[in-house]
Amino acid sequence: MAQDEQDDRADLLLVLRCQLGEAAAFDGLARRWAQPLQRYLTSWTSDGDALGDLAQDVWLRVLRGLPGLRQPDRFRSWLFGIAHRTAMDRFRLLYREPVSIPEEAADQIAGDDTGADTADRELLLAALDRALNRLGPVERQTLTLFYLEDIPLNEVARITGVPAGTVKSRLSRGRAQLRAIMKEPEA
Repeated sequence: MAQDEQDDRADLLLVLRCQLGEAAAFDGLARRWAQPLQRYLTSWTSDGDALGDLAQDVWLRVLRGLPGLRQPDRFRSWLFGIAHRTAMDRFRLLYREPVSIPEEAADQIAGDDTGADTADRELLLAALDRALNRLGPVERQTLTLFYLEDIPLNEVARITGVPAGTVKSRLSRGRAQLRAIMKEPEA
């Protein structure tokens, strides 16, 4: 059995146990999905307090909604859908405004990963993180779900509530913008 199938089965069992009222099963789901959820929510905000409040709101909605979840085998996309809607509700005004570029984002690191040692790799990852933060919220969230959370295109479409073709366009636009940002010379 592949690792993904084992993970899906473990999620299914935890969800079913939650629906039967087992509190420890919810703790298991929360531990299992805390880090991926945090990574996704970071695409909405890097403010620690807002991030914590947002995560708490998501888990509260998950707890309330679990008894009514009709497709427990689709927990991952359901969870990220809740996270997406919760963040949209909370940051609706910010979502419509252009993203301000923090001063730290100005010092970009140009280069490629060829022959990079561990320190160089860490610098490149930090530069990639800063570049992602410079993208618009739509592109940043789409790239985060697809590449960092490894969620298939159709699930990303379901989570964000847009057609798969729109997700493809956002991925393409986001990759192009990311490539341009990463090629900018150091300030």
